[in-house]
Amino acid sequence: MMSHENLPAFTQNDWSFAGGDGREGMTLRDWFAGQALACVYSRFRPDSDPGLDDLALQAYAIADAMLAERSE
Repeated sequence: MMSHENLPAFTQNDWSFAGGDGREGMTLRDWFAGQALACVYSRFRPDSDPGLDDLALQAYAIADAMLAERSE
């Protein structure tokens, strides 16, 4: 079950799923992380290798902070 703060990023009407598989797409957390990723990546120098795991952790940390701020 999806929490109230982490709804689908792009809402759809119920009729959108008629005959489909019921997938709602990415969550708001995923959307925020994707948007934050560009900022996180831009902080690294071109000659450095930030590591994909580190980039993902930072992007999702920002996304979690954004969701927490929304719930206040």
